[in-house]
Amino acid sequence: MDAYAKFLAQKAIDDPMTGLTDIPDLPDALFPFQHDIVTWALRRGRAALFAGTGLGKSLMELSWAQAVTHATGKDILHLAPLAVSNQMAREADKFGIAAKVVATQSDCGPGTNITNYQKLDHFDLSRFGGVILDESSILKSTSGHYRTALIEACQSIPFRLAATATPAPNDFMELGNHAEFLGVMKYTDMLATFFVHDGGSTQDWRLKGHAENEFWRWMATWAVMLRKPSDLGYANDGYDLPPLIYHQHTVGVEYAPSMETGFLFPIQAATLSERISARRDTVEQRVAEAASVTPSDRPFVWWCNLNSESAAIAKAVPDAVELSGADDDKSKERKIMDFVEGRIRVLVSKPSICGFGMNFQHCADTGFVGLNDSFEQFYQAIRRFWRFGQTKSVNCHIIAAETEGATVSNIRRKEADADRMAAAMVMHMADLSSKLIRGQVRDVPTYNPQQPIKLPPFLEMAA
Repeated sequence: MDAYAKFLAQKAIDDPMTGLTDIPDLPDALFPFQHDIVTWALRRGRAALFAGTGLGKSLMELSWAQAVTHATGKDILHLAPLAVSNQMAREADKFGIAAKVVATQSDCGPGTNITNYQKLDHFDLSRFGGVILDESSILKSTSGHYRTALIEACQSIPFRLAATATPAPNDFMELGNHAEFLGVMKYTDMLATFFVHDGGSTQDWRLKGHAENEFWRWMATWAVMLRKPSDLGYANDGYDLPPLIYHQHTVGVEYAPSMETGFLFPIQAATLSERISARRDTVEQRVAEAASVTPSDRPFVWWCNLNSESAAIAKAVPDAVELSGADDDKSKERKIMDFVEGRIRVLVSKPSICGFGMNFQHCADTGFVGLNDSFEQFYQAIRRFWRFGQTKSVNCHIIAAETEGATVSNIRRKEADADRMAAAMVMHMADLSSKLIRGQVRDVPTYNPQQPIKLPPFLEMAA
């Protein structure tokens, strides 16, 4: 009996109201939509903020942290990707919010303590009254180290805020992991409640037809999603994106007819292993093309997939500096700051290293000398430049060999899928979120027809 009671206790959803009833004064720098979102998140206590790049997530996170500290007297641990920590601290200083970058528990002091996810093991999370996950897509993988560690360590923390851009297309697991981190519902319970399993893959889930409205209604109780202020009924003044211009470069491959394959011409790669092989065989040609299109008079970032690409492009392009995974944390942070502040003109790296969270608005030119099939990495890398606040048209060069197959078209297809899903998610949640955050719903024009109805002759005769 005790074992069964313990089993039931584990299945119970622990979702107490932990928010503030008396909201402290918030920074004047917040725009109206930001102010209302922060107020809602403080009342909720544990909330997710899915907001497009350039909408001021950093300021909202810092304002939330400052208010929690002011109201509770508790310290905040603010987790962010590598090198974003210092950027976050500069944002805090810019708006007069007390925050500092820390590396270990002994460095922590009153207020907001900012660190990166790699240093998570250096802290005792039970000593904090609130925790913030910047770029919370780190919760994506259901088996990821950080996902499990964060959920377990933060169970007893009353204030939790998760912030990221629009979740990955069709990745309901990511939404479930956010719900579990916030203590709303376990992701397995979410799937059982709102979804049915499609196909043989454990990743193939779709919303139950009758549960769709209830799912989004449930989501709107703990998450807000917006791509622009008007998604919640606010004015879009100052939130206009400049053009994003793609430049496709297809590199030819030398090929001789082969008796082994029986093909006169090179064939496109179909499988993942074939695409990887095609990339490795064409590094020299793609790097040469990349070097030829790199401008000589303005900042540029080349994104790579393979180490060989990164090393080769750094050698081929004048003024280029490689930021690699082999660099220590201090070197990575220094190189990123040197690029942001203009001491490095051309930066070469991978999206997985510095494609998340950074603000590179001073640069409007970028390119991919090598692509993988991750849409999230592609999206995040592009959004370092193409974001609200960017004043120039953004140029993105995509270089691929003719043998790489459908890599580029797959990325563009996923981009279209993501846009459609984001629009659908916003459409379903907009009125609900607006009502919760602003205390109002969107105005609906009254139907007032002026054109008289004229019955067709056959109906007049029947009458």
